[in-house]
Amino acid sequence: MNQTHGNHWHATWYDASKHGSAWERVKEAMKRDWEQTKKDFKVGGTELNQDVTDTVKQAVGKEPIPPRSEPNWETVSPAYEYGYTARQQFGSKYNDWNDSLENDLRSEWEQGNKDMSWAEYKAFVRRGYDYKS
Repeated sequence: MNQTHGNHWHATWYDASKHGSAWERVKEAMKRDWEQTKKDFKVGGTELNQDVTDTVKQAVGKEPIPPRSEPNWETVSPAYEYGYTARQQFGSKYNDWNDSLENDLRSEWEQGNKDMSWAEYKAFVRRGYDYKS
Protein backbone atom coordinates (compact mmCIF):
# COMPACT_ATOMS: atom_id res chain seq x y z
CA MET A 1 0.00 0.00 0.00
CA ASN A 2 1.29 3.46 -0.86
CA GLN A 3 1.81 5.92 1.96
CA THR A 4 1.25 9.62 2.42
CA HIS A 5 3.47 11.54 4.84
CA GLY A 6 2.99 15.25 5.24
CA ASN A 7 1.80 16.67 1.95
CA HIS A 8 3.08 14.07 -0.46
CA TRP A 9 3.10 10.42 -1.35
CA HIS A 10 5.80 7.90 -0.44
CA ALA A 11 6.49 4.46 -1.90
CA THR A 12 5.34 1.29 -0.15
CA TRP A 13 8.92 0.50 0.90
CA TYR A 14 9.47 3.99 2.40
CA ASP A 15 10.50 3.91 6.06
CA ALA A 16 10.48 7.38 7.64
CA SER A 17 13.12 6.44 10.22
CA LYS A 18 15.52 5.21 7.53
CA HIS A 19 14.71 7.20 4.41
CA GLY A 20 13.31 10.37 5.98
CA SER A 21 16.38 11.22 8.04
CA ALA A 22 18.71 10.59 5.09
CA TRP A 23 16.53 12.79 2.85
CA GLU A 24 16.54 15.60 5.44
CA ARG A 25 20.36 15.52 5.50
CA VAL A 26 20.73 16.04 1.74
CA LYS A 27 17.58 17.97 0.83
CA GLU A 28 19.03 21.50 1.06
CA ALA A 29 22.24 20.53 -0.75
CA MET A 30 20.21 18.88 -3.50
CA LYS A 31 17.94 21.93 -3.72
CA ARG A 32 20.96 24.23 -4.19
CA ASP A 33 22.40 21.85 -6.76
CA TRP A 34 19.07 21.75 -8.61
CA GLU A 35 18.73 25.54 -8.68
CA GLN A 36 22.32 26.06 -9.82
CA THR A 37 22.21 23.35 -12.46
CA LYS A 38 18.88 24.57 -13.77
CA LYS A 39 20.31 28.07 -14.08
CA ASP A 40 23.69 27.08 -15.51
CA PHE A 41 22.58 24.41 -17.94
CA LYS A 42 18.91 25.27 -18.31
CA VAL A 43 17.92 21.78 -17.17
CA GLY A 44 14.16 21.67 -17.02
CA GLY A 45 13.76 25.42 -17.22
CA THR A 46 14.82 28.76 -18.52
CA GLU A 47 17.37 31.30 -17.37
CA LEU A 48 16.01 33.36 -14.49
CA ASN A 49 17.12 36.58 -16.23
CA GLN A 50 17.64 38.55 -13.07
CA ASP A 51 20.53 39.68 -10.95
CA VAL A 52 20.90 40.43 -7.25
CA THR A 53 19.42 43.92 -7.68
CA ASP A 54 16.20 42.43 -9.06
CA THR A 55 16.07 39.90 -6.24
CA VAL A 56 16.51 42.59 -3.56
CA LYS A 57 13.80 44.77 -5.12
CA GLN A 58 11.45 41.78 -5.17
CA ALA A 59 12.30 40.90 -1.57
CA VAL A 60 11.36 44.38 -0.30
CA GLY A 61 8.27 44.60 -2.48
CA LYS A 62 9.49 47.25 -4.92
CA GLU A 63 9.16 44.87 -7.86
CA PRO A 64 6.73 42.00 -8.33
CA ILE A 65 8.12 38.50 -8.29
CA PRO A 66 7.78 37.19 -11.83
CA PRO A 67 5.78 34.01 -12.35
CA ARG A 68 7.85 30.89 -12.81
CA SER A 69 7.86 29.34 -16.24
CA GLU A 70 9.40 26.14 -14.96
CA PRO A 71 8.70 23.87 -11.99
CA ASN A 72 9.85 25.15 -8.63
CA TRP A 73 11.61 23.17 -5.92
CA GLU A 74 8.40 22.52 -4.00
CA THR A 75 6.92 20.92 -7.11
CA VAL A 76 9.87 18.68 -7.95
CA SER A 77 11.23 17.82 -4.49
CA PRO A 78 8.91 14.79 -4.05
CA ALA A 79 10.41 13.33 -7.25
CA TYR A 80 13.95 14.04 -6.06
CA GLU A 81 13.14 12.48 -2.70
CA TYR A 82 11.63 9.41 -4.35
CA GLY A 83 14.74 8.93 -6.47
CA TYR A 84 17.14 9.55 -3.61
CA THR A 85 15.39 7.20 -1.21
CA ALA A 86 15.00 4.60 -3.98
CA ARG A 87 18.82 4.60 -4.24
CA GLN A 88 18.98 3.76 -0.53
CA GLN A 89 16.41 1.02 -0.94
CA PHE A 90 17.56 -0.53 -4.23
CA GLY A 91 21.13 0.72 -4.75
CA SER A 92 22.72 -2.63 -3.94
CA LYS A 93 20.55 -4.31 -6.58
CA TYR A 94 20.70 -1.47 -9.13
CA ASN A 95 24.00 0.37 -8.91
CA ASP A 96 23.09 2.29 -12.06
CA TRP A 97 19.79 3.44 -13.50
CA ASN A 98 18.48 0.87 -15.99
CA ASP A 99 15.24 -0.19 -17.66
CA SER A 100 14.33 -2.72 -14.97
CA LEU A 101 14.73 -0.18 -12.16
CA GLU A 102 12.89 2.46 -14.17
CA ASN A 103 9.97 0.10 -14.81
CA ASP A 104 9.69 -0.76 -11.11
CA LEU A 105 9.86 2.87 -10.01
CA ARG A 106 7.47 4.04 -12.72
CA SER A 107 4.90 1.39 -11.80
CA GLU A 108 4.85 2.41 -8.15
CA TRP A 109 4.97 6.13 -9.01
CA GLU A 110 1.94 5.81 -11.28
CA GLN A 111 -0.03 3.92 -8.63
CA GLY A 112 0.61 6.56 -6.00
CA ASN A 113 0.80 9.79 -8.01
CA LYS A 114 -2.37 10.26 -10.01
CA ASP A 115 -1.71 14.01 -10.40
CA MET A 116 2.03 13.80 -11.21
CA SER A 117 2.82 12.07 -14.50
CA TRP A 118 5.89 9.87 -14.69
CA ALA A 119 6.84 11.36 -18.05
CA GLU A 120 6.96 14.84 -16.52
CA TYR A 121 8.84 13.89 -13.33
CA LYS A 122 11.03 10.96 -14.42
CA ALA A 123 14.10 13.16 -15.02
CA PHE A 124 13.84 14.52 -11.47
CA VAL A 125 13.44 11.00 -10.02
CA ARG A 126 16.51 9.87 -11.94
CA ARG A 127 18.54 12.87 -10.83
CA GLY A 128 17.62 12.04 -7.23
CA TYR A 129 18.64 8.42 -7.76
CA ASP A 130 21.95 9.44 -9.30
CA TYR A 131 22.72 12.05 -6.61
CA LYS A 132 25.86 11.28 -4.64
CA SER A 133 25.89 12.72 -1.15
